Amino acid sequence: MSKSTFSLIVALALSVTAYPQYWQQQVNYIIDVSLNDKEHTLEGFEKIVYKNNSPDTINFIWFHLWPNAYKNDRTAFSEQLLNNNRTDFYFSNKEQRGYINRLDFKVNGVTAQTTDHPQYIDIIKLLLPTPLPPGEQALINTPFHVQLPENFSRGGHTGQTYQVTQWFPKPAVYDHKGWHPIPYLDQGEFYSEFGNFDVRITVPENYVVAATGELQNEEEKEWMKQRASFNWQPVTSKIIVKKGSYKHVKKTVQRYPASLTKIKTIQFIQNNVHDFAWFADKRFVVQQDTIQLASGRTVTAYSYYLPGKETPWKNSVSFIKRAIHFRSLVMGEYPYNTVSAVEAKMGFNGGMEYPTITSISPAGTDAELEYTIEHEVGHNWLQGILATNERQYPWMDEGMNTYYDNRYTPVIKEIKAAKKNKFIQQRSPQDMEGLFLQSLIAVKKDQPINTPAENFTELNNDLSAYYKTGKWMKILENYIGQPVFDSCMKEYYTRWQFKHPYPEDFKAVITQVSGKNTDDIFQLIDKKGELPPLVKRQIKPVAFFNFNNTNKYSYVNILPAAGYNQYDKFMVGLLVHNYSLPAEKFQFLAAPMYATGSKKFNYLARASYTWYPENIFYKTEIGISAAAFSMDDYEPSPEEKITLGFRKIAPFIRFTLKETGPHSKRRRYIQFTPFFIQENALNFKTVINGPDTTDVVEKTSGNRYINQLKFVIENNRILYPYRAQLLVEQADGFVRAAFTGNYYFNYSNNKSGLSVRLFAGKFFYTGAKTITKQFETDRYQLNMTGANGYEDYTYSNYFLGRNEFEGTANRQIMIRDGGFKVRTDLLSSKIGKTDNWLGAINFVSDIADKKFPLKIFADIGTYAGAWQNDAQTSRFLFDAGLQLSILHETVNIYLPLLSSKEFRDYFRSTLGTNYLLKTISFSIDIQDFRLKKMNKNLDF
Repeated sequence: MSKSTFSLIVALALSVTAYPQYWQQQVNYIIDVSLNDKEHTLEGFEKIVYKNNSPDTINFIWFHLWPNAYKNDRTAFSEQLLNNNRTDFYFSNKEQRGYINRLDFKVNGVTAQTTDHPQYIDIIKLLLPTPLPPGEQALINTPFHVQLPENFSRGGHTGQTYQVTQWFPKPAVYDHKGWHPIPYLDQGEFYSEFGNFDVRITVPENYVVAATGELQNEEEKEWMKQRASFNWQPVTSKIIVKKGSYKHVKKTVQRYPASLTKIKTIQFIQNNVHDFAWFADKRFVVQQDTIQLASGRTVTAYSYYLPGKETPWKNSVSFIKRAIHFRSLVMGEYPYNTVSAVEAKMGFNGGMEYPTITSISPAGTDAELEYTIEHEVGHNWLQGILATNERQYPWMDEGMNTYYDNRYTPVIKEIKAAKKNKFIQQRSPQDMEGLFLQSLIAVKKDQPINTPAENFTELNNDLSAYYKTGKWMKILENYIGQPVFDSCMKEYYTRWQFKHPYPEDFKAVITQVSGKNTDDIFQLIDKKGELPPLVKRQIKPVAFFNFNNTNKYSYVNILPAAGYNQYDKFMVGLLVHNYSLPAEKFQFLAAPMYATGSKKFNYLARASYTWYPENIFYKTEIGISAAAFSMDDYEPSPEEKITLGFRKIAPFIRFTLKETGPHSKRRRYIQFTPFFIQENALNFKTVINGPDTTDVVEKTSGNRYINQLKFVIENNRILYPYRAQLLVEQADGFVRAAFTGNYYFNYSNNKSGLSVRLFAGKFFYTGAKTITKQFETDRYQLNMTGANGYEDYTYSNYFLGRNEFEGTANRQIMIRDGGFKVRTDLLSSKIGKTDNWLGAINFVSDIADKKFPLKIFADIGTYAGAWQNDAQTSRFLFDAGLQLSILHETVNIYLPLLSSKEFRDYFRSTLGTNYLLKTISFSIDIQDFRLKKMNKNLDF
């Protein structure tokens, strides 16, 4: 027994003696495992000595079989990834997945039965052949076989690089609050019993293995020392790739060193830890050095990384040493004899901690790597030694660790500072996480610190469990003073090391050591909202934008504005608004602009107020929008031009319903908007003056209204998202009802899919139908083909030229009603237009990838007129072609290649025989642009 091991046992014994009411189970492991690097499998045999230190007689033991989380797409792990907008595992194939099987449990030599967990396939219940009384122990053994998955989350393999984590059958924790069987999750970590590990790992001879604990093989230690100075170079070879029958291309390919038929078995031992992880790669560069602690103890630091000329890992051992010294100083001395960091590609960026070893994703800079190493090495204290229930109380692990990160950050502040443009740097948030947290709080979507990991949304997990807890710890430090706070944490570390403290245990230490009442501060972990002290924000005008110091200032942004349309030409002006992060309850925008073409002032304006009742309605918003622009022009003579414009005022109220929980991707709202529109028109008349007559064109003005009631339900889930909208509109002489449904079918390649749009509409006349009513409601009637600018009767879409009949502007459409991409605007009555009913279905299919701009579209529809006895068209119309989508489908260009006979005849009669390129149309959907299109995790 080493001196350090003896010290650990004495410390643990003294602690248990001091607090006799506390108990915890002891689980010791002896594991033999071998790696097959061709099949990516493990063959293992496990012996467990389970000692029952509880006051209860145990009849069963819950076991975690976490490799089964990767077995199929119906596990808790898979469901959580989908909820966090990841589909890579869901669409993975059988060869990419993993599992554990070939289990044969024996307890004290007697075969034991198991039963499945009622919900999770990665948990089983081991039924003990005989009850296990308090103070007794049982010997449990089983073989096991693991198919390692590709690394979707923390562990698995990437080619022949292995990250072997959560890999062996492991008993769940049984403590004074009962059993804690938990499924494997990507968001949400672990809770395991302390014990001693003796693990023998068999691998091909040329693999380097990094693992929890101390390496026992002297010859392996020597080999590792040799690799520390070995200048490893990738093995490359040139191969010939045949392209067609006429061209050959030389290509350089990096290969792994060939696997050897020889094998080796290496042994690692570590006492008083609650997990064991190991990593293997044939290419690892190894660095090692020693760390001298204040007590005189020596710790050996290792780093294992992949070769590269510019890799920041060359300095990794120095980063590890600084992290160990820092945490030992502020919390208590590092108790183990080794500490390691391994470069490993995982299913996420960052790192993952295990006792005495951490895996870290490839880093771009020294500062990034040092920060991550400090954080992950710090987990040896917070979670490795103070082994809280991370799944239930992630803040006690990640948040406390973040607090110490914040104290360490000034050490690397200078090298961490990014070189940015001064203008951008002054306006960029110095605290990005703080800005995002404020933004969540502003829209009432933040969650309390004391939330279980699986109940957090992904954004809240980062911002509450990590960031906000770090800020909360700082508040606690400020309240009791840093020297006293450090004394509290050192006592917490000494009293609860190698145990499972709960929040009440942490609070008890703080209260006892500081002698202060901290009830008010601890109550904050169960509350939403900002942490005190709160500062009333001041209104501050700023040029362009500013996201800095948003906790102090509410910015009014002033910047140049510009616009263009066919009639106003270029417009210049100012944009004044307070749309920013975090969102204000009162928001406004005003953009007056001078039009160089029409020589008049136009404008856009909007103002709204939002409150969050959080009962039936999550949010209520009331507001008004206004706009004024030119929408047509007329030239009576070369010397004269008459410009026609519109003005619009649209008050609105929207009620957004409350959803079932924070994870819901669904949104439902009801909105009522009356539009009051004033439009110019032309009045042609003849003036008689004695024997002479003169044709005169006058610009007149008229008013109209339209009431719009909208109900929307949408689900922005990553798999099969949908949207449904019921729109009822009423104006003088008619009611228009329309249903639009959108659904996206993900293809199994995880890269593309099929968008389906369904439309059904009905047009009603109020009162008797007359020729006059039919003429006056023409622009409101249902339309099979792409609606033009004139038919945008609420002026809600942007058009280059609303009333153009030639040129590029004439080709612009909006996807409404039937949604066909062809245009028949030159007909007196467009093909498929009706004042009765219409139905259509539209398809848009990705070709290669969602990000690939070229797509295929197809439309099919029918309408009332096609079913009359004297119908002029087929009952079903169709078109199909290519679609080019730009800027997240904000701009779409359509080329119809196939269409119904009716459309082809129209093209020939109006565009000539070579009409293909003349049928191109496009849409500009600025009004539908949202940040969520760019990042589905943004929820504010």
